[in-house]
Amino acid sequence: MNITTPIVPVAWPAVDAGKQKFSDPDRTLGGDERARVPLTRLETLWINTGTLCNITCRSCYIESSPKNDRLVYVTAAEVRGFLDEAKRAGTREIGFTGGEPFLNADMIEMLGDALERGFDVLVLSNAMVPMQRPAIKAALLRLREAFGERLTFRISLDHYTQELHETERGKRTWEPALRGIDWLSANGFRIAIAGRTCWNEQDAVARAGYAELIAVHGWRIDARNHEQLVLFPEMDGSREVPEISSRCWQILNKRPDQMMCATSRMVVKRKGAAAPVVVPCTLLPYEPAFDMGTTLAAAAVTNGGMFDHGAVKLCHAHCAKFCVLGGGSCS
Repeated sequence: MNITTPIVPVAWPAVDAGKQKFSDPDRTLGGDERARVPLTRLETLWINTGTLCNITCRSCYIESSPKNDRLVYVTAAEVRGFLDEAKRAGTREIGFTGGEPFLNADMIEMLGDALERGFDVLVLSNAMVPMQRPAIKAALLRLREAFGERLTFRISLDHYTQELHETERGKRTWEPALRGIDWLSANGFRIAIAGRTCWNEQDAVARAGYAELIAVHGWRIDARNHEQLVLFPEMDGSREVPEISSRCWQILNKRPDQMMCATSRMVVKRKGAAAPVVVPCTLLPYEPAFDMGTTLAAAAVTNGGMFDHGAVKLCHAHCAKFCVLGGGSCS
């Protein structure tokens, strides 16, 4: 396979030059070999539809907002090539994320393209006004009729109470989200909820709280099922986090193939760029050092900088905080 865009190695400082964590792709600050995660299979390909969103959350993982267009809207034409590559690679799932995906004018077309190719499709949405427009609802109903439960919506509901949900998402975000979930559930869509673990609650307490809300609304969601109710670790950028060395796998009793980047990649298009690029995961959309090329073939053979023959070097705080220590995965 040909690489359409050559990868230029990043000029990283020597280990002892900056004396900062995550400053060297190969060694931790203490001199240990940095942990690497090989791609075992491309199970999920994420498409970032753009970072524009209808709301501004207090702790958005990629700082989406009504003003943030650092990742611009990808088009259906740009995405089709990645879908065809993913089909040849045996990928099972296509995930659409944002921003709010339903702000992208090509969203319905991209959903149809993915579903028609036989993928399972996961859409991350806040289920608010962009999704609830009559034309969008009508199109989604047609897709559900044609493709059934191969289309899943995971809706962001940060807490099971209005007070804490709106603490994160802003005033007047609770009721619109509930209306969106009500509509999806009433019309037979497969749905899941994404909550957060930043409220200092035990997992069982949080799931019990969501279960009560789910029962009141009659949603077809089992709060005990960790795929139907996903509780994500918090991403506090001000907190110190340790670097992950190759020795940490044994210390933490974890394996590289359990990490998100072992089975997924994401396509993003940055503002001003001529074409979309592939990055390791949903949490690293802005870092040029993590660019893997403009095709999935290029991403599979990348060598140099942050990669070693397609293996991702865990040289970012998010790698440690969300994935290795937090146990999080967007897939």
